[in-house]
Amino acid sequence: MNLRLDMDVQKLKTKKLKKGKNKAEGDFDSLKTDYKRLRCSMKAAGLGKTSEQMKRVS
Repeated sequence: MNLRLDMDVQKLKTKKLKKGKNKAEGDFDSLKTDYKRLRCSMKAAGLGKTSEQMKRVS
């Protein structure tokens, strides 16, 4: 009886950890996408350049 309960508890813990891992991976992918969009926006706006690079453009 105790072994059955222990197995059920372990299964629930494993299921919970897998859900958390999947959510974390999804959040990480979303952050990577947002970062790429931000970098593209900065490049299009001319931001992120050093003052030396800005002087050359002017």
